[in-house]
Amino acid sequence: MKAIISTLFFCLLSSSVYAEAVSKSYWGDKAIGSHDTVAYHTDQAKSAHQAVLGEKRFTVKYLGANWYFASQASADKFAANPAKYKPLYNGHCANALSLGEGLIPTDGKVWEFFGDELHLFYAERGRQRWLEGDWKSYRTQADTAWKKLKG
Repeated sequence: MKAIISTLFFCLLSSSVYAEAVSKSYWGDKAIGSHDTVAYHTDQAKSAHQAVLGEKRFTVKYLGANWYFASQASADKFAANPAKYKPLYNGHCANALSLGEGLIPTDGKVWEFFGDELHLFYAERGRQRWLEGDWKSYRTQADTAWKKLKG
């Protein structure tokens, strides 16, 4: 229900205002479901394909959201270079953008690297579409939609 309300909220508002918005919880400012965006980049997370939850005590404020990290070291890495670690489209669903569905928030649980970049998905079905299909084409479509939303 929260995802539906959040989706409707984003759709009702001007897309250009929210194109730089981070995918965050509807009831707060936690980016990508409080998952540690630096941890996705580790060999351990990639091999186990598991997202790592961050902790409130290791928080960095960025783009109007609170990004949680599992350690101070992760928080420091992010603070030093957020562009390197934040997911594409500020954590919004890459698949939804590629399908022209706009900004659909994610909770950080469904993710994948395509090329060297972190993509988040609203659901496993979208991730599988990218894994089984032409992800480069989908990426081009998502990039085009993202640019339009940014104005």
